[in-house]
Amino acid sequence: MSTQPSKALETFDNPHPQRDYTIRIRMPEFTCLCPKTGQPDFAELELEYVPHEYCVELKSLKMYIWSFRDEGAFHEDVTNQILDKLVSVCNPRFMRLTADFNVRGGVYTTIVAEHRDPVWKAPERVELP
Repeated sequence: MSTQPSKALETFDNPHPQRDYTIRIRMPEFTCLCPKTGQPDFAELELEYVPHEYCVELKSLKMYIWSFRDEGAFHEDVTNQILDKLVSVCNPRFMRLTADFNVRGGVYTTIVAEHRDPVWKAPERVELP
């Protein structure tokens, strides 16, 4: 695999497809460009998902996230683009992408986009004493 930005995402077989479990990935160095001014926008992305058949391979995810560095995109659009691409390659039971953008013009923006497989039912949360 190259060390250049790439729109390709790789997956691997979920090693425990019989079990619901959560994968959390934090990406604190996301950048894209403001489509109005061309100035850089910075965000921390948090991906949370319950895999089904596939998990996303981390190096390819890093290269994919890097590929937005020189692209102009509104916060709402780029967050949903990334989620749509991840869902298309992983086909998760559940996936949430939170994009927490740094301040721009005195305004902070956080975008949360979710996907839920319609046949999947989330397990009840267990509270331990």
